Amino acid sequence: MTDFQSLGLSEGLLSAVSENGYDAPTPIQLKSIPLILDGRDLMGLAQTGTGKTAAFGLPLIDRLLDENVRPQPKGTRALILAPTRELVNQIAKNLISFLKNTPLRVTSVVGGVSINGQIKRLTRGTDILVATPGRLLDLVDRKAVDLGTATHLVLDEADQMLDLGFIHALRRIAGLVRQDRQTLLFSATMPKQINELAQSYLKDPERVEVAPAGRTADKVTQSVHYMDQKTKGDFLLAQLQSKPDGMSLVFCRTKHGAERLMRKLAQNGVAAGSIHGNKSQNQRDKAIRDLREGRINVLVATDVAARGIDIPGVSHVYNFELPEVAEAYVHRIGRTARAGAEGEAVALCAPEEIGLFRQIEKLIGIEIAVASGEVPPLSAAAGRTKRGGGNRNGKPGGNKKPFRKRSSSGDNDNRSQAKQQRRRRPNNRKSAA
Repeated sequence: MTDFQSLGLSEGLLSAVSENGYDAPTPIQLKSIPLILDGRDLMGLAQTGTGKTAAFGLPLIDRLLDENVRPQPKGTRALILAPTRELVNQIAKNLISFLKNTPLRVTSVVGGVSINGQIKRLTRGTDILVATPGRLLDLVDRKAVDLGTATHLVLDEADQMLDLGFIHALRRIAGLVRQDRQTLLFSATMPKQINELAQSYLKDPERVEVAPAGRTADKVTQSVHYMDQKTKGDFLLAQLQSKPDGMSLVFCRTKHGAERLMRKLAQNGVAAGSIHGNKSQNQRDKAIRDLREGRINVLVATDVAARGIDIPGVSHVYNFELPEVAEAYVHRIGRTARAGAEGEAVALCAPEEIGLFRQIEKLIGIEIAVASGEVPPLSAAAGRTKRGGGNRNGKPGGNKKPFRKRSSSGDNDNRSQAKQQRRRRPNNRKSAA
């Protein structure tokens, strides 16, 4: 099998695939599409940027067209769950591009925007509902959506949903969907909890793995610069100023840190924007649109943007601060070198982050090339080698719980379910989204 025609997709859908510029299926698409068309439950593991959305979206659309059933009022025929607003919007956009010549409807629901408009759109039902877990349960509680009509359930980036504390929400949602459903689970990394999730939700699933869990994209050139934390800002500024025509993503751990860094860059002539949990949905959408359309060429983000941003032409990903969870590094640098392109991932590592950096190297199975600076001793990372081992400023410290300000942003993606999960895992990292 070397092209989409040999995978069993219908002629109408093949035309849409061709119109979207898809020439040949990626490995995850090649292995997944025939199994999904056969109705099998599936657990798919692949690097970011390898086409997982089309891997489940195309056969899902084909099956819905073949079933030829109209959605019931407030119902949905297929439910797709994703951890962040950006990823939900990206999935919905990709699916809509395949549905131009079909009667199928796609509806997306996320926190941070008016729930009333979402309730109105769901009144007549939808064929495919793409949602974040928190907002979906808000709609369930308001009796605005009936999940009992769904015959297909997709969990995309399931490891991230677990890491954000959505396990209780996932269990509740899965219990509301029909038990005779087809269930698909996709992820780029494979922590132990994913196996447990698969055993709970999937029936005799096929496992498709096109790369070892945690492996980074082949065409990403990775490097690390060792330096003090206080010198990172000036170093990054010089790097970006030397590439005025490049398109870069810069990742920070915290919302306030990302905003401060963005302002520093903008004050020094860099066309930069930011995206994080303190931004409204409209602001987040605008920042991504500005980067995509060239009005800015640098986007500073927390890990809320590590999954869901699919922008062709991102040449560099800078890890201004290393993530608390090694798997997040894989997703961060997966924003470049997408769909076979090349890209660069640059890590800036302070002495107190060396433990986090060693965890990243262990996960991805390679030694990242040292571009500058001296390797600090591992002892410099005391208190930072476990998840959540640092204090709220990212410095070594004890396990005191930081003060958490109650969110008033309207983002319902992390609600009581996430809080309960964090209590059960006191050493888990603090979400920066």
